[in-house]
Amino acid sequence: QVRLVESGGGLVEVGGSLRLSCAASGFSFSTYAMGWFRQAPGKEREFVARIFWNGDSADFADSVKGRFTISRDNAKKTVTLQMNSLKFEDTAVYYCAAPVLSGGSAQRVSYWGQGTQVTVSS
Repeated sequence: QVRLVESGGGLVEVGGSLRLSCAASGFSFSTYAMGWFRQAPGKEREFVARIFWNGDSADFADSVKGRFTISRDNAKKTVTLQMNSLKFEDTAVYYCAAPVLSGGSAQRVSYWGQGTQVTVSS
């Protein structure tokens, strides 16, 4: 059974930081490009970041470049999204996803986590 379990969401002030983690099981984690999407109220789910299977390369949405980083530990089957300099517009439910292919299409994702809420406030 495939499982993606996110943790680390919460309430943070503008300019603050949060770290999201995703624990994976039930599939060949080390062969998948992993990533994160987010969905704000009334908006479509959008790509945030992805990391290649070996961790050597990553892609980011323009809106988070320079503020977010992504990493993975294939031995522990985890992927982490470090979010710095958070803005109001980063408020959303964040979803761990696999695989996340080039272009970051949500329609090509096979597995989703349940999501974790990130709220940025003043």
